[in-house]
Amino acid sequence: MTSATTPHRSHALTRLRNYFLTGLVITAPLVITLYLIWTVVQWVDSWVIPYVPAVYNPSTYLPYKIPGIGLLIAIFAITVIGFLTANIIGRSIVSYGEHMVGRMPLVRNIYNGLKQIFSTVLSGEGSSFQKVGLIEYPRPGIWSLVFIATETRGEVRRKMEEMGKSTLSVFLPTTPNPTSGFLLFVPKDQVTILDMSVEDGAKLVISAGLVVPEKKQQKLQELADAAKTKAAANEAASGQAENRAKSANGEDADQPARKRRTA
Repeated sequence: MTSATTPHRSHALTRLRNYFLTGLVITAPLVITLYLIWTVVQWVDSWVIPYVPAVYNPSTYLPYKIPGIGLLIAIFAITVIGFLTANIIGRSIVSYGEHMVGRMPLVRNIYNGLKQIFSTVLSGEGSSFQKVGLIEYPRPGIWSLVFIATETRGEVRRKMEEMGKSTLSVFLPTTPNPTSGFLLFVPKDQVTILDMSVEDGAKLVISAGLVVPEKKQQKLQELADAAKTKAAANEAASGQAENRAKSANGEDADQPARKRRTA
């Protein structure tokens, strides 16, 4: 009675555990995503709402606060600023403001650096982080994943060309935080370009290699299936060869007896 009940309970516990893990896989990313969105909305509201006059704040006329009002106001304000900057008067004002900022030593460096970063990332003309590659780092024989930014430019390019080398500017991310890493200038012939997208590469870095892109998983599965098929074919061929050898040996052993009978 006890031996029959124990496997049944173990099977039921295993099923419950599988149900829990399946539910966790489905709900955890959703909950974390909603939490991050809610956190960003509240953070923007906390910065924008204090500067909005009470007359224009819908929460003033309601018994409860409306989340996201600050975010909508921020998006509207940024869009208006972009619209005003697109005309001649707006450009003149921006140029004058940048001229004033350019006369401030510390502020000038921070502003110019941030402006160049945002212009490169948000511009559709740039080709930053559109490819993923592999380089031998930190020593030969060990490969690291990198995001290829662009061909090396500026003074670094000129110096490398003087040495007869054509290099790429690559970003080597750290695990599990891909926002930090190292900028490396690597010769083109030492970079192996991968087929995976930047998003798949980021998933690979964040998961420390646990999450493999689906295409790669399919290729690995196809290679595994091909290897199994090849092994089965080799095993069958070796079995047939053994059977032939045994048959040949049996025929050789029967030949003297046949000769004696004939004699």
